[in-house]
Amino acid sequence: MEKVALLSVYSKEGIVEFARELVSRGWQLLASSGTTKAIAGAGLPVRDVAELVGGGPILGHRVVTLSREVHAGLLSRDIDIAELEALGIPHIDLACIDFYPLGMEMTRPGSTLESVTEQTDIGGPTLLRSAAKGRRLVIGDPADRAMVLQWLRDGTANDPAKLRWLAAKAEFIVARYALLSASYLGEGEFAGLIGRRVHSCLYGENPYQGNAALYSLDTNDPLALERFELVEGEKPSYNNWVDLHRVLAVGAHLAAAQQLNLTTVQPFVIGVKHGNPCGATASQSEVLAVDLMVQGSRQAIMGGTVLTNRPVNDRSAHHLVWVGRPAGERRLIDVIAAPTFTDGAREILRRKHGKCRMLGNPALEHLGGPGTIDTAPLARPVRGGFLSQDNYTFVLDLRHPELRWYGTPTDDDRNGLILAWAVGAFSNSNTVTVVSGKGPSYLIGNGVGQQDRVTAAKLAIQRVREAGHDSKGAVAYSDSFFPFPDGAQVLVDAGIRAVLTSSGSVNDAAVIKTFQDAGVVLGMFPDKLGRGFYGH
Repeated sequence: MEKVALLSVYSKEGIVEFARELVSRGWQLLASSGTTKAIAGAGLPVRDVAELVGGGPILGHRVVTLSREVHAGLLSRDIDIAELEALGIPHIDLACIDFYPLGMEMTRPGSTLESVTEQTDIGGPTLLRSAAKGRRLVIGDPADRAMVLQWLRDGTANDPAKLRWLAAKAEFIVARYALLSASYLGEGEFAGLIGRRVHSCLYGENPYQGNAALYSLDTNDPLALERFELVEGEKPSYNNWVDLHRVLAVGAHLAAAQQLNLTTVQPFVIGVKHGNPCGATASQSEVLAVDLMVQGSRQAIMGGTVLTNRPVNDRSAHHLVWVGRPAGERRLIDVIAAPTFTDGAREILRRKHGKCRMLGNPALEHLGGPGTIDTAPLARPVRGGFLSQDNYTFVLDLRHPELRWYGTPTDDDRNGLILAWAVGAFSNSNTVTVVSGKGPSYLIGNGVGQQDRVTAAKLAIQRVREAGHDSKGAVAYSDSFFPFPDGAQVLVDAGIRAVLTSSGSVNDAAVIKTFQDAGVVLGMFPDKLGRGFYGH
């Protein structure tokens, strides 16, 4: 018995080539009217599915494939073959379907509820679900056509595991499409996440937490974590992916702020441990940037995650691993993300058992340009549901009309405060961040995750001293206002030269006086504009 394929696609790209190989393998083709025209126009034999259902499209093309004949051909079992034959209905073995571009219409300028409704596909999703339930060769993603053709060539297309996978993907595609429609129609009342597993992890945050994986939402974001290619080392762990996400947020906002304020993005290197930066710098010298990042906290960076916007070459890799370490003792880095790595760098960075994961993404070299800041809505699981909010899209603008200065910052102050803001605004709150005040700016102390502001300030200065740095003449960022002058006084006593924070405390006047009396340059923007809370 000849095999029968049903083809019904909105986008005709590649469909003729797909149909041609099916025909060459002896398949009969059924197709919707538009797809029939494309295939017949290429000189291939095809039957319009309207002939099967006894009529053409009706209701202004709203009803085409929604018929019992088509779905009987997709849902029938072996025991139903005789009944199909009596009814003159072919057994459909393959369904290649795509949908009206609902998402494009939703975001099209000038679109309306009526236009979105007209672009909401009903027949396509219904065909996919019937084909999935019938365990047919069901293709809802054009990228899978070549794979299915290869299965046909090598005789494995009827493998139950393959058919089950295709059915699962078809249901996934339909579910994502339906959720998109529900979210639009409900104006935010209905929401959800539907992802595709792209990386499995040995375990989760802790060894007893299984079923850990990275899922993709299939965006076009070149900086999506799935687009970081593992070029060396074992596959990243759950914690590695979390740290990469955190350090990428720091790097993206640092680049965006540099581009906005300095009109150029400098080479930078950022190191994080447990999600919080412990070293960071921006310098015209890539090797110096590596050295200054490490100096932030030589102790904390061990086993950390490093991100840079410049290719890692042999020299920068050598400095990252060996410079500043006792003879014969290498610096252990768990993850390094960079645009590219030279072969020599990979050799230098390589650790036993692949413990140094090197992840390449050329898009890192273009941070600061369009798409640098992630604007996708954020969702966070909580017991019984999830919380949702807009993304962290605030970028520091030192010339913003609502940013009020008490004193005039120098160029060194501005450079340092940009780095301090990028680090502090993406560290666990409450945070006070201290950055060197002269020359290439680099992180020298990060007081993170404190329940009160004064302790965050004390911790930042403590970390400065423990790392062997001097806070005199440094600059600082506080991710929210000082509720009392005591935290401000800690920074004054440590010799901090310039501070960036927010306003909104009932004690703002006293805080301002504390800094002014000590000759500290102070910049304050309204808490509602640029508060930097993160990691709650």
